[in-house]
Amino acid sequence: VQLQASGGGLVQAGDSLRLSCAASSRIFSSAVMAWFRQDPGKEREFVAAIRWGRASTYYADSVKGRFTISRDTADNTVYLQMNRLKPEDTATYYCARGTSPANEPGLYYTWGQGTQLTVSS
Repeated sequence: VQLQASGGGLVQAGDSLRLSCAASSRIFSSAVMAWFRQDPGKEREFVAAIRWGRASTYYADSVKGRFTISRDTADNTVYLQMNRLKPEDTATYYCARGTSPANEPGLYYTWGQGTQLTVSS
């Protein structure tokens, strides 16, 4: 499975944006899909995850209440709806596939190429 992330861009603080991550083939119900983000020189940070089968969701405290992760099982696509964006949300966002909704990047075995989000103040 290959993952293709898209939807990043330049927005202003308070704006909304939706990221997409399309998988090249079927995602099985046992999988977990997640979004991480990374600033240059910083560690990759967990943002949100969703269990593909049950659609259970998990969020980092920093985005809880503002971001929503969802999935479309027919299109094998996972989304990240980001509302009330802040300058500190600026980062490259990566989607990933794993088997557990962990916040450790090392536990995910497939990664997309990243999409850049810049939030201006």
